Amino acid sequence: MRRVRAGASGKRGRGRGGEKARVLRSRTMYRGPVFSVCRDLVVEPSGVRAERDVVVHPGSVVVLPVLPDGRIVLVRQFRYAVGRSLWELIAGRKDEGESPAGAARRELLEETGYRAGRLRHFLTILPSPGFLHEPLFTFLATKLTAGKAQPEEDERLVVRAFPIAKIEAMLRRRAVSDAKSVAAILYYLRFLRRN
Repeated sequence: MRRVRAGASGKRGRGRGGEKARVLRSRTMYRGPVFSVCRDLVVEPSGVRAERDVVVHPGSVVVLPVLPDGRIVLVRQFRYAVGRSLWELIAGRKDEGESPAGAARRELLEETGYRAGRLRHFLTILPSPGFLHEPLFTFLATKLTAGKAQPEEDERLVVRAFPIAKIEAMLRRRAVSDAKSVAAILYYLRFLRRN
């Protein structure tokens, strides 16, 4: 994952149906290298006036790589915030000005060494919309060709491909437990996978 400066987003408070909140005041309470925290005084579409704290993130990509034999590629890495290593899908932040597809190709190459002959956006996940503005643009990567991984200097990853039966067992016993991976894998298995 590349380090980028997080900034405020003009898209906060806008809904799909055209409704939007009216922002009366917005203050940046914290600005770090990964995200910012804003405190907004708003009038929501229902007329509710409220103060909302929002974590503003530039957005991330999630990549679900599927090998020609149907195995799914996962990475295992230590996650300091939860104090343990997790098996998960490939993921990382979008760089400033980078398209989601471009970020997905870059993250896949960096973390696994694979290049995707085909990349398809299939889901946008909102991991915690009560306070977090971080869309997770999720891609299916197929027609993979192997290469040498190019991890960031602070990444120590184990890369492994698992057959579907093993992935399902890992989900059942919660060996894969992060929200983005669980959501993307289950969506793939239920709606996209060719039996």
